[in-house]
Amino acid sequence: MPKSIARRKTKKAVAKRFKITATGKVMTSQSGRRHLAGSKNRKRKRHLAKMKQVDKTDTYRILANLPFA
Repeated sequence: MPKSIARRKTKKAVAKRFKITATGKVMTSQSGRRHLAGSKNRKRKRHLAKMKQVDKTDTYRILANLPFA
């Protein structure tokens, strides 16, 4: 039986936290919405629900852990 080609595994912790768009941008959900929400107004919580783009300095490290993205 022939040996299989060595491949990098996807880091599942990274795959759950980040999404890659069709254009290659790395998106993640924003922090600050899990608890202590009573002191934040509705507009602030609504805007925190949206995804945000990851800084380009972190993009390379994230994509390195997502070999099939």
